[in-house]
Amino acid sequence: MFPMDSLPPLRFKPILKPALWGGQRLRSIYDAPAGPDPIGEAWLLSDCPDQPSVVADGVLAGRTLRELMEQIPERLLGDTKPINGRFPLLVKLLHARAPLSVQVHPDDTKARELEGMAAVGKTEAWVVLEADPTACVYAGLLPAATPDGLRKAIHAGTVEELLYCMTPAAGDCFFLKAGTVHAIGGGLVLFEVQQTCDLTYRLFDWGRTDPKTGRPRDLHLEKGLACVDYDIGPCRPARPTEDGHGRARRAALADCAYVALGRWEVSRPFATGSVGECRILAGAGGRAVIRHRMTDYPIGLGDVWLLTAETGPVEVIPDGRATILECAIPN
Repeated sequence: MFPMDSLPPLRFKPILKPALWGGQRLRSIYDAPAGPDPIGEAWLLSDCPDQPSVVADGVLAGRTLRELMEQIPERLLGDTKPINGRFPLLVKLLHARAPLSVQVHPDDTKARELEGMAAVGKTEAWVVLEADPTACVYAGLLPAATPDGLRKAIHAGTVEELLYCMTPAAGDCFFLKAGTVHAIGGGLVLFEVQQTCDLTYRLFDWGRTDPKTGRPRDLHLEKGLACVDYDIGPCRPARPTEDGHGRARRAALADCAYVALGRWEVSRPFATGSVGECRILAGAGGRAVIRHRMTDYPIGLGDVWLLTAETGPVEVIPDGRATILECAIPN
């Protein structure tokens, strides 16, 4: 049975996913037991096949997002339409101790062409939460890149020379349209929001081998090269801005057909959420509580809360200064 009155804010158990480029930072953020495998990702809101998020606490504890989308999708999404019956967004934290592969994701059209009519593309946005001084981000191709030149550079191991590289800082946001060639360098913890899709085509993997197999990881060269959009060019970050005279305001970071991402940097309470609209709030620094119907829900670094279409307005009350990311899903 589901509550008959409006659904409260929902938090889900993190799904920790090993990766050879990961580390141990996500274990510490989520107070997970120590283990031998490096952890690259924590999936915090997922309706991906075989990887559904599970409600962590409250009246719906133990229910999966898949169950909720099958049984009460309109109570979660309001007027927003599911994509192939699924929740439209996937939310993660990533810890890249070492660089990820140079990769590209398809757009919706290419995904259907390459993987079947049920496939969707992957446009995504990253927000840097922690960055080592030596960290880097590769985001987009330099203007000199051509299809023939990129293919030759991949085979020669010189693809880095065609990538736009920059040193990121905490708070930077990178909006990566599907078709953007990119790689996350080592020394970063990122928040990521993306379409509900796990399609990644590796173009280059820095010549490394998987320690578990002793072999290089598979590349997806032909599919990947077919997805590259050479018109996108370098992707420069949106950077944090100061509050206007101390007023709480939402600063826009990325806005597209799939997600509207913004940032609150506040030291005083603010209201957000609306009946009929689905929102996602994520803690990116400091601590706060989300107050809904006289109940407080804590939000700190790495916490993600789903405000369903029924939840309606909430008040966010920071303890000192806090940074809150907000994702809205366009209708």
